[in-house]
Amino acid sequence: MDAWVWVVLALVALVVVGAIVWYALQQRRTAQLKEGFGPEYERTVRETGDRRDAEERLSERRERREELDIRPLSPEARERYAESWRQVQAHFVDEPAGAVVDADRLVQEVMHERGYPVEDFDAQAELISVDHPDVVHHYREGHDIYLSYDRGDASTEDLRQAMKHYRALFEDLLETERSAENERQEVR
Repeated sequence: MDAWVWVVLALVALVVVGAIVWYALQQRRTAQLKEGFGPEYERTVRETGDRRDAEERLSERRERREELDIRPLSPEARERYAESWRQVQAHFVDEPAGAVVDADRLVQEVMHERGYPVEDFDAQAELISVDHPDVVHHYREGHDIYLSYDRGDASTEDLRQAMKHYRALFEDLLETERSAENERQEVR
C-alpha cells in the first residue's frame, strides 16, 4: 500500500476517534447538568426549545454563581429568620395578602444575607437554581402568585399556596434539618 493511503487512513481514524471523544464529552456534560440541576434542566430545555442552548445557559449560570460569595447563615441568623418566619405564618390568619408580601420580603432578606444578588427576580431565580435546583420552582410559583396578588388576581387559596412555596425555598435557604426532611417527603 502506498504511503498516502496510510496517511488518509490515519486521518480518518483520527477524525473518528475525535468524534467519539467529542460525543462522549457531550454526553458526560449533559449527564452532569441533568444531575446537578434536576428538574431545572428539563424546565430550561422546554423554555429554550433546544438542548444545546439550554445546556449553555445552565453552564453560564454555574459560572456566574461561582463568582459569588455565597455563605451559610450563622446559627444566630438562622434562628432569627426562623422566628421571623413563624411570625409571618401567624400573620397569615389575619391578613393573608400581607403575610405573602412579608414572606417574599423575608426570602429576599435571607438571600441577600447569604450573598445572592436580589435586584432582578429572573437572574436571582437562575442563580438560586444552581444551589437549590429542587426548590427553585417553589420560588417561581410563589413569586407568580405574589405578582397575581399585585394585579388583584389571587384568591386566599392562591395566597396559601404562595406561602407553601415560599416556605419550601425559605427552609432550604436556612439549611435546616426540616428542609431536608420535607424534601425527602416530597420525593415519596
